Amino acid sequence: MNANDTYIYAITALLPLTACMVVTQVNPYNALVIRGILGAMAAMLYAILGAPDVALTEALVGTMLAITLYAVAVRSSLVMRLGVLKDELPQADDNSPQISPFQQLLNDIGQIFRKRQMRLEVVPYPDTEALHQALIDKEVHATCVSPEQVDPDKATTEDEKSYHTAIRVKRIYEIMQTELASPSTTLTYVSTPDSGEKQT
Repeated sequence: MNANDTYIYAITALLPLTACMVVTQVNPYNALVIRGILGAMAAMLYAILGAPDVALTEALVGTMLAITLYAVAVRSSLVMRLGVLKDELPQADDNSPQISPFQQLLNDIGQIFRKRQMRLEVVPYPDTEALHQALIDKEVHATCVSPEQVDPDKATTEDEKSYHTAIRVKRIYEIMQTELASPSTTLTYVSTPDSGEKQT
């Protein structure tokens, strides 16, 4: 290696720097992009140093395949599934410009999790029994229902309506308890049968 090959030292020095950037990223999508850059730089370095077979393996497996699989895993895992009753969802023909309290609550919850690069997925169920069973069966992370849906005798006006949100994941419960400022919902942590934790 002669004096004209100093660029190789520069590329080599960038590898640990890029690796440090990967492990310090908070946003998983940024980490995926930087991981792709790291793999491309490593493949280029292997090719320059005369190891084309290793460079090809790094480019195909270490970069393209790994990034694709990680992207799928990140996309599927960063979801907060909220079970609701089908009757609570706004109708398709509802052209009212005013946002309902329930829709505002969904917007507030969605905003909390968007800050953590998560998306809110609302899953409708036909009745409260199916909703509760979905929480027990771990089909959803939380459920949100108005008390009057459970007990029709507790009917309230639209302005006074409040919602009960049951959450089975402790971390999600802690996040919502800290950041959800909406007075229109009460939060309850519910342990699932095989979690080994007591209900609080």
